[in-house]
Amino acid sequence: MPSLGEAYDERRWVDRDPRWVALGAGSFVAGVLAVVVAILLATTPLSSWVGLTGRFPPREAAGALAGLGLPAMFLGVVAVLPSSRREGVGVLVGALVSVAGVALFVHAYPGQWPPADPSLAFETTMTYFLGSAIAFWSVFSAVAGYHVRNDPQGTVRMELTRQGETRTVEVPREKYRRYQQALRGDGGESQQVISEIESEFEE
Repeated sequence: MPSLGEAYDERRWVDRDPRWVALGAGSFVAGVLAVVVAILLATTPLSSWVGLTGRFPPREAAGALAGLGLPAMFLGVVAVLPSSRREGVGVLVGALVSVAGVALFVHAYPGQWPPADPSLAFETTMTYFLGSAIAFWSVFSAVAGYHVRNDPQGTVRMELTRQGETRTVEVPREKYRRYQQALRGDGGESQQVISEIESEFEE
């Protein structure tokens, strides 16, 4: 018989599509790799080793990769965590606005970048900042909502099924923890806990 904690952990992922979780994890890893490569391009001779010259000088390539890596990580976090449609749409909109900022950077750098005049640096920075802020707020909402859903304060809801009938009951956190500890152990207290749970069901 699984412990209450194990059952509770499993229920958090009941409605999650494994493909979305895998896609989110892949997006996050790709974002991290993009940022790492950007750092290497900007601080090491990596660009000469891979022959990155001509249309994409090292700084431009590094800026574009870093700019794309951040929204990719934001998308990954929201895709992996249980999140609302609003949070999903928010992070997607933020990521698209950030990508528009990266496109502006690729277009403007270096010909329309300070000290050049006219410069698109302000427009590019503000576009990227706006997109990142929207995406970050969606990530923050998803993480905060996940924490609240999985860290109930005063009581814990348990779904009990007996003879085909299902009921949801609330028990104090202290009692829930005692249930967990008792059902994980091999002592005789398990039977007493089962009796208590059955009495919760009948109330």
